[in-house]
Amino acid sequence: MDASSPLTFAIIGFIVGLIVGAVAYRLLSKSQREASSMRQKLLEREHQIAEMKSSVGSHLTGIYQRLSNIRDEANQLELQLKEDAAEWDIRDAAIQPSLDLLGIDSTREQQTEADTSTPAMPRDYADGKSGTLSEDFGLKGNEAATPQPPRY
Repeated sequence: MDASSPLTFAIIGFIVGLIVGAVAYRLLSKSQREASSMRQKLLEREHQIAEMKSSVGSHLTGIYQRLSNIRDEANQLELQLKEDAAEWDIRDAAIQPSLDLLGIDSTREQQTEADTSTPAMPRDYADGKSGTLSEDFGLKGNEAATPQPPRY
């Protein structure tokens, strides 16, 4: 065989073509794998974002429900406060400046002012103006004579 024969050139061309083809396949295959892995990562990230959006949505819904419950409880407490203020005839705006006490009738307040008189003497004080404790308070005729066991 001659080195310049067409068959030699064909064999060398075929071998070089196989090598170039193999190298090109490896390069293209590597970029294809990278593109495929990038697509996979993109799909995973989109899935994570969708999960995060749904969890944030449920979290915000829970917060809205809790806030609604707090508002309902605050309204109930305000109503209870108004009822208690009406029950106790509290109309002092300096004590409760933000409390709306328009629903309280003032006739009961006037009646209580008229009913107030000097307070009665407590039962455990002696009669008179001295105000000292009575020595025989709580003692009755027969009970005083019964002996009591000693207290330790």
